[in-house]
Amino acid sequence: MAKSNKVAIVTGSATGLGASCALDLAERGWNVAINYTKSKKEADETYEAVKAKGVEAILVQADMGQDADCRKLADETMKKWGRIDGLINNAGTTKFQNQGDLDGVTPEDFDRILRVNVTGPYMMSRAVFPMMKKQWEADQVRGSIVNISSIAGVMGVGSSIPYACSKGALNTLTLTLARWLSPAVRVNTVCPGFIQTRWLLGGMGEENYNKMKMGQEQNTPLRQAGTPEQMAEAVLFFLTSASNITGEFLIVDAGMHLASLPMKAR
Repeated sequence: MAKSNKVAIVTGSATGLGASCALDLAERGWNVAINYTKSKKEADETYEAVKAKGVEAILVQADMGQDADCRKLADETMKKWGRIDGLINNAGTTKFQNQGDLDGVTPEDFDRILRVNVTGPYMMSRAVFPMMKKQWEADQVRGSIVNISSIAGVMGVGSSIPYACSKGALNTLTLTLARWLSPAVRVNTVCPGFIQTRWLLGGMGEENYNKMKMGQEQNTPLRQAGTPEQMAEAVLFFLTSASNITGEFLIVDAGMHLASLPMKAR
């Protein structure tokens, strides 16, 4: 593994997809700012695993629904390394609620989910942009932001109506930021389908989770249920390799969306 001087922030990186992205970056020699809100024990484990790859890391507790915390995460990263090359907006939240039960979600649910899932990525992108712009103007080093959306934002499915709405809005935010942060920064989105994570298991319950996992393995074109490692591959493609791509969405769902109505070509 060749050591790199590049630096990435991964929000919500204590467990699941965020942790996989942090470890994948470390494998590629990137230094990583690891973020968590509540999962301190798991965040410590991810922090140690990243450092074991031979790179540097910091661990920052910050709520991505709070502007001051977003700025703190960017500032702590700058204080440590003096640069920010990549941002993965992975932190998210939901309420697991049948979409047909319109009384099952409250305005407060909408506010909380939209604040973390949409406003949070906006605030984090705003916090890192000045440094990325400075690096571009000084050295022609272009920054990269990857938003973690969901198939829910494309198909209107998922854990709840506000969650699907938030991910659709995040897709639109990607287009807007890609336009206005250029040429200094590329902005893209990965839209995962089902992912085998503790978070999803806890929200769905074991019976429903296993039923959905089996459905993925039996009914998707690729006959598999996605893993955090597979999703991280797509995220890192956008972050580190896709030098001529911005404002794009990548659905990573083993082909699940192919069973829906035909999608307009993008």
